Amino acid sequence: MRITDVETLAMSTAWRDLTFVKVHTDEGLTGVAECRLPNRTADLLAYLASAKHRHIIGHDPFATEALVARMFRDDFVRAGVVASCGIGLVEMACWDIIGRACDQPVYNLLGGPMRQRIKAYANGWYTVERKPEDFAAAARRVTARGYRALKLDPFGAGWYELERAEKLLALDIVAAVRDAVGPEVEILIEMHGRFAPHQAIAIARELEPFEPSWVEEPVPPDNTRALAKAAAGITIPVATGERLVNKWEFRELFETQACDIIQPDITNSCGLLEGKKLAAMAEVRYMMVAPHNVGGPVSTAACLHLDATLPNFKIQEYFNDFTDAWVAGVAEGLPQVDPADGCFPLPSGPGLGVTLNEDAIAEHPFRERNFCLWDTDWHRRQVAEDELS
Repeated sequence: MRITDVETLAMSTAWRDLTFVKVHTDEGLTGVAECRLPNRTADLLAYLASAKHRHIIGHDPFATEALVARMFRDDFVRAGVVASCGIGLVEMACWDIIGRACDQPVYNLLGGPMRQRIKAYANGWYTVERKPEDFAAAARRVTARGYRALKLDPFGAGWYELERAEKLLALDIVAAVRDAVGPEVEILIEMHGRFAPHQAIAIARELEPFEPSWVEEPVPPDNTRALAKAAAGITIPVATGERLVNKWEFRELFETQACDIIQPDITNSCGLLEGKKLAAMAEVRYMMVAPHNVGGPVSTAACLHLDATLPNFKIQEYFNDFTDAWVAGVAEGLPQVDPADGCFPLPSGPGLGVTLNEDAIAEHPFRERNFCLWDTDWHRRQVAEDELS
């Protein structure tokens, strides 16, 4: 079997651009994958249009290790997030082909499932006014759908430090959410790399009464020693890693043991098998894995296949129950979060188990969004659909 073409499709939602690939073969099998790469979608499309001729067409889709090595190494320049995302897309689509060829779900080809239920946490649910009572009402809607865990960033558009009034408001928001959901629901606190170490430590100390399961990305992702400094002063588990794009970038994180939970995004860190390798590197350091996922149904399916196989899996991020409801229709086959226990069942069917609906994708043509976490009310995320035209 040989790859004959790599086809790309892109679409825009109110706040996300989603890129899909279809990897075609000479035996009639096609594999699919999807990602969200904020503010870099046009660059990704251009990279894939070029890279497919250098590295992909004519090669065996079963040879994923050689594919990743070729795409990562052979251009000589260091592979940044655009290239790593392109690599991840093609690699995951190849696993979809392999599963279809073998008539097996991908998780069976990655070691088989260690669990039948995959715990999820809700994100994207707090598109409300930045008021404690509004966050509390939104959080109750999350638990009403059966979720046992939810994540929020209560900090507005802060950078390095917060003014005292902003800090008190953020703490009031977390307190209101905890009161709304009760003691048994997990709360995960997103810091989005906003803070200097001293501020992250101080805020985490004040969050302790609300018993969050983690604080995420407490400092910017570019200085692992600063993260280690913050983590040394924080008693809550520390999660990070969504903006690291290959195992070499994770290396220093592992060596310093600067976190408790890693959050690789397999769509921009070179794919499924690389995610499996990162999880193994974390396992020997007794770190947990909670894959980052801001994508649609295809990237979620890929995450679930990986999650099923990991001995140190913790929980899976999921946006699509609370934002852009129509996104679910761009692919068929993704299992849904069960309101009885807040978990996904395992995907079914060969490969990733999903099929693209290209007509639904075409209804929302690509208009690259400018998504900035430092805009006022960034958390509202939604804009009028006519702003996309």
